[in-house]
Amino acid sequence: MNMKKITIFTFAAMLMVQGAWAQKAWTLDECISYALEHNISLQKAHLTAASAGEDVKGAHSALFPSLSASTNHSVGYRPWQDNKTATVTNGQVNTKVEKNYYNGSYGINAQWTVWNGNKLVNTLRQNKLTAKQAELNEETTANSIQEKIAELYIKILYLSEAINVNEQTLETSKKNEQRGMAMLEVGKMSKADVAQLSAQRATDEYNLVKARTDIATNKLQLKQLLELDGNTAFDVFIPTTTDDHALDEIPSVQSVYEQALMSRPEIASKEMDIENKGIGIKVAKAGYMPTISMTGGVGTSTNSLSNTAWGNQFKTNFDASAGVSVAIPIYDKRQAKTAVNKARIARQQAQLDLQAQQKELYKSIETYWLNAETNQQKFRSAITAVQSEQQSFDLLQEQFNLGLKNIVELMTGKDKLLKAQQNKLESKYQTILAQQMLKFYSGSRPLN
Repeated sequence: MNMKKITIFTFAAMLMVQGAWAQKAWTLDECISYALEHNISLQKAHLTAASAGEDVKGAHSALFPSLSASTNHSVGYRPWQDNKTATVTNGQVNTKVEKNYYNGSYGINAQWTVWNGNKLVNTLRQNKLTAKQAELNEETTANSIQEKIAELYIKILYLSEAINVNEQTLETSKKNEQRGMAMLEVGKMSKADVAQLSAQRATDEYNLVKARTDIATNKLQLKQLLELDGNTAFDVFIPTTTDDHALDEIPSVQSVYEQALMSRPEIASKEMDIENKGIGIKVAKAGYMPTISMTGGVGTSTNSLSNTAWGNQFKTNFDASAGVSVAIPIYDKRQAKTAVNKARIARQQAQLDLQAQQKELYKSIETYWLNAETNQQKFRSAITAVQSEQQSFDLLQEQFNLGLKNIVELMTGKDKLLKAQQNKLESKYQTILAQQMLKFYSGSRPLN
């Protein structure tokens, strides 16, 4: 298969894949999975974690000796040099003054910090904790994205049902308007009453357009959260949600909170930060300790002004050295003490950050629990209200068709039914959202 055929085949395959994505309706699980791979904020968090991993490798390498090679080459000029050098060529003595010269030096040096108050070891421990924190922060970002996706997804489900209600309401309004016009022709309804029916039909059309606009806006926000480009068609799979979903048992606040404390990455990150800051105190205290280092090196040099051959110079000028150095801090202008005090303050701040995070977690869980309890109670009441208002409106509709009820009574009954239906939908999906968020805080993926 030649390159042209391969290119055409590849292009066609890409179009087929894009077409498959464009035609499919995304489930919540698919939205979350795709976002976890493509969301830019999450990718940045992943790179931050990778950078922290490199810091760990660097701190680990700092425990070992360093080895470096160096060489230096220079050319010099002595304009007033008067020392002559003599050479014998074919029995003749030649003398000349060397004003230009060349120096070369070569060396290998090693350095090893043997002990500095365990600063290097504790720095490595700190970097390992920081790397773990970066991974936990990545999980926190992923959780935040999943929560936003779940919230938008469930809102889209609510708006989808709301559109169905509005469509049914509009259909009823159109029938009432047509019925009113027919009654106007036979003199059983005034023009003013027909105008009210037409106005109601126009209002229902507006409500339907608004509901469709709202769902399109939320789908766009979800699409942007998934980092899909503007040319990609996007739609959401609408699962079958029964009223039973909103009537599921709601777990207690305390049980959800206790599970969240053990599973939520933001809590683990704050706890790890306290440990990290505690090691930071030990790192700062190393400033009081002496530093013991070992050094060693070998080197040689050559010079063009020497009468000795280059190889002999390289050999005779060779030297090797080894040594131990001890640096003892005596007066560092309070730098070590300041570092220790600031490290202790940082640890206290980390403890307060943990307390604040725990309170924020409890507040979020309690808010979702309260929303679930309140909206579930509203939903139970709304079920009865819708049944009652539907029966009342059906009776009003029959009486209106028979001329026994006027337009005001019919419009009032319809408004009550629509309000009851909207209350039922809103309380239903508010309950489902709160329930799923409680499950999510307990460690489960939303709508699973």
